[in-house]
Amino acid sequence: MKRFWIIILISILFKGCVNMPNKTVNEDLKKEPVLKYPVILVHGIVAHDRKSLIDFWGRIPETFRANGIKVYLGNTDSWGRFESNSEILKGTIDKVLQETGSEKVNIIAHSKGGLDSRYTIWKHNYGKAVASLTTICTPHHGTEIADLIFQQKIIHTKNAKKILKTFGEWYGDTNPDMYNVNYQLTTYNMKDFNEKVIMDPNVYYQSVYTTMRNAFDDLLVFNSYLYIKKISGPNDGVVSEKSASWSPNTKKIEKISHPEILDYKKHKISGIHIPDIYMDIVRDLGKRGF
Repeated sequence: MKRFWIIILISILFKGCVNMPNKTVNEDLKKEPVLKYPVILVHGIVAHDRKSLIDFWGRIPETFRANGIKVYLGNTDSWGRFESNSEILKGTIDKVLQETGSEKVNIIAHSKGGLDSRYTIWKHNYGKAVASLTTICTPHHGTEIADLIFQQKIIHTKNAKKILKTFGEWYGDTNPDMYNVNYQLTTYNMKDFNEKVIMDPNVYYQSVYTTMRNAFDDLLVFNSYLYIKKISGPNDGVVSEKSASWSPNTKKIEKISHPEILDYKKHKISGIHIPDIYMDIVRDLGKRGF
């Protein structure tokens, strides 16, 4: 009789141990919203989507795929103007829609990629094809660094323009135009841009941006951080907080630099696992039905 109750007790405990993890998994799956539309990642200047020694999106794409999220790369030029990059991005959007059979896409864009995406939605009336646009550290009001470069006389010489064009071609771009890209990113040009390129009411816009605590947070942008700090205050080493904070839906993340938010270092920054930031973004989009 005693043996009988021991067997029953062991059976109950074993069943509980087996079922408990499955129950937790099921509950987690219910909490994890399914993303309705695929994601397109759009990079900014310097970065590119070609295979190289540097994975500019780090572990982000593989993290998305591991969580069942369809993710694609924008394939825009590193040094392309809004106009030329919008044609490339439009082509990418069309291709993704055709391949997936989806009605729309979600765009997550870093730095200038956010401006390329805004321009694409506006230029091609793509509110019908884009459900949401999340810009990350995007200079919506221009950059002080672009202003500084544009103020240098040497940049406007024929030789300088020729060198810049040659570099862009060597870099692998289809339509490089570094000289005009720099002008497009100036604070004075972005005033005109924002008056013309308005939000599409059919698209959900949000802006996520970062700030550094001090110049030693990322030595790669040490000098630029100090320069922008003196003129405009808090910044991520490339874009000021005033410029990156743009849409009605804005989120600030501290202690991370402009390049680091791309996860190209593939390790925690200030204790933050960078792919988790992007997963939080898509979870929120999923809850909103995108």
